[in-house]
Amino acid sequence: MGPDFLIVGAMKCGTSTLAAQLAAQTGVFMTTPKEPNYFSDDDIYAKGPEWYASLFAPASPGDLKGEASTHYTKMPTYPETLDRLAAVLPSPKIIYVIRNPVARAVSHYIHEWTQGVMSGDIDDQFARHPELVDYGRYAMQIRPFLDRFGSENVLLLTQETMRSDPQGLLSEVADFLGRPGEFTWRDDLGDQNVSAAREKKLPLHSILVANPVATALRRTLVPQGLRDWVKERRRMTDRPELTETLREMLETNFTDDFAELRALFPVRQDLTLTYPFVRDRTPESVE
Repeated sequence: MGPDFLIVGAMKCGTSTLAAQLAAQTGVFMTTPKEPNYFSDDDIYAKGPEWYASLFAPASPGDLKGEASTHYTKMPTYPETLDRLAAVLPSPKIIYVIRNPVARAVSHYIHEWTQGVMSGDIDDQFARHPELVDYGRYAMQIRPFLDRFGSENVLLLTQETMRSDPQGLLSEVADFLGRPGEFTWRDDLGDQNVSAAREKKLPLHSILVANPVATALRRTLVPQGLRDWVKERRRMTDRPELTETLREMLETNFTDDFAELRALFPVRQDLTLTYPFVRDRTPESVE
């Protein structure tokens, strides 16, 4: 027993929000955890097919079963993902959500900053971590899925449309999954997994911070003023500003990728909303 569909990314593009909306629909089952990353991560894959199948065991008969793992479109970090996936699921439905790739790259950097993975000069971090760009090269990431499973089994969505017409986007998903007219967007669920707080995790965060005993001790033993000072020191107060050189590099890379993506998905008119900088740079490319 496995999934009927997979949300394969992209990271920081609204996959958690879409997964939560689908989980709230009658007749749809989404896994816990939301991102098993089974086919990508070696240590998770080593748990074996029985473990993966067990994630879907709680589903009711007739449910559409899905999972959402953004690691599946993190090439070249996880090179064996597609072969592993295709060996188990010969024709899955694939959903890929994208957003303005420059904005995605900044959100990715903020995420890594909060995890303590990246810090310091933003230009230097982009130079040292090519994945900040690679994960937003959407054509490069999704083309292997199109080649393996066919365009009829791959649905491309944009976060920009998720914000401007959420019900329209969810209805498109319903049609794609064979449940036309059955899904209703839930405004009360809100956005999921946003990086609004932008707080850097401390070493041993799960023990020192995300622990009820430690929390109780801090509140008892550490004055509020000192706790507030430490918290403020861990917070990114302003969203990082890209230098002109870095923005130019990103827009050049993503403009090239856009041309390929538009060729892969020629009917997606909302791609121009996702790539506003393309019109500014090369007006003839979006005529």
